[in-house]
Amino acid sequence: MSQRFFSRRDLLWQAGGGMGGLALSNILSGASVSPLAPKPGHFPAKAKSIISIFCYGGVSHMDTFDPKPMLKKRAGETIPGKTIIPSQGTPGGLMPALWDFKKYGQSGMDVSDLFPNVAKHVDDIAFIRSMQTISNDHAPALYQMNTGSIQTGYPSMGSWVTYGMGTENQSLPAFVVFTDPRGGPIGGAPNWGNGFMPAAYQATPFRPTGDPIVDLKPPQGMTPERQRKWLDYMGKLNEEHWKKNPHDSELAARIESYELAFRMQTSAVDAVDVNKETEATKKMYGLDENTTEYFGRQCLMARRLVERGVRMVQIYSGGGNFGESWDAHWDLKENHGQHCQETDKPIAGLLADLKSRGLLDQTLVIWHGEFGRMPISQRMSGRDHNPHGFTVWMAGGGTKGGTVVGATDEYGLEAVEKPHKINDLHATILHLMGFDHTRLTYLHNGRYMRLTDVEGEVIKEVLG
Repeated sequence: MSQRFFSRRDLLWQAGGGMGGLALSNILSGASVSPLAPKPGHFPAKAKSIISIFCYGGVSHMDTFDPKPMLKKRAGETIPGKTIIPSQGTPGGLMPALWDFKKYGQSGMDVSDLFPNVAKHVDDIAFIRSMQTISNDHAPALYQMNTGSIQTGYPSMGSWVTYGMGTENQSLPAFVVFTDPRGGPIGGAPNWGNGFMPAAYQATPFRPTGDPIVDLKPPQGMTPERQRKWLDYMGKLNEEHWKKNPHDSELAARIESYELAFRMQTSAVDAVDVNKETEATKKMYGLDENTTEYFGRQCLMARRLVERGVRMVQIYSGGGNFGESWDAHWDLKENHGQHCQETDKPIAGLLADLKSRGLLDQTLVIWHGEFGRMPISQRMSGRDHNPHGFTVWMAGGGTKGGTVVGATDEYGLEAVEKPHKINDLHATILHLMGFDHTRLTYLHNGRYMRLTDVEGEVIKEVLG
């Protein structure tokens, strides 16, 4: 009787470590099971999808959603007992907010004149004014907000969500990202990558201008029947390759992408065609104005995508460096004035549209940057990075509108009341999606990894 010996790699494969191979096996066998098939959570979810609005560069909380009258009272002075070390030098004294604040809604929420349209929706918004992050630099802070770690190589939040939940529409990507026409954020694709998970869970980038999806239409003369035969033949070739490389999750994702692209030729064209919307709807998003057209179009496409079962859409406002993003080291008034004018109306339109269609209750909208900004001036009219206290807000998806959680000190420098880490924000998002963040794990290098690592508490005050 012959005896077979397993290598360590074979053992891990047989024990279930070959997730990519499992996915490929299902694809090649024609089975209906997919790594992105809908899956139940740990408990009933409040939200079915996420729209993340990422204001890359760092938004000044004391100029937008966290009023600090003390800055005006003590303008030009220093903070008693505090030594602030700037990231780029040339620090000045305390700098008052450059915009006035007003109270809005039945909740009497304070919002600055930068966001007059979003302000009308405060009764649907939960503000977390006490967020903190680790890094003072853009790339690590971006990675932490997106993946839970300041290092590269970790799965993004969208990857964790699609790994846990799958997607409701197998003819569209589960996770879509729109970048800014001026460029992507610092750090690039790892911000929405799959990290150590199978490649099937990475995001699909849609182009910020022009056709969102390149080469979606087949070449002239390629009929659906001929294309199907071509894909079947490619599948046979890839099956032979997979037998020699059974641990290659990139191969599994590539084959699945061929099949997805075939299905997308009809469904995706419809999903991103905003011309099917009424003129009133397009105007609500700002598609009739040059300043708001690009971001409004992305917000409208985001609504159309989640409406069709896409699990997560992330939209970046700001690209490249400095003035092209929210990174206001120099002229804060010009920088934030421009970016708020670009995004205020489209975001308000998105919230109103989701609510009117009955989608806001099941769609979690998150507005955030990677950190905030300092209460002191920089180069006379700008503000430096501030990871010690900043604002994030959430709407819909089971959150409690008209709510404020936590507070920064009287200058806006540090979170002093109910400070929350990024792990807490991620734990809360997963909770709203129906997951206990301590139980949503992925085995990697002998350790069960989590989006929240070894920390994280659900922010219960924002739960509806």
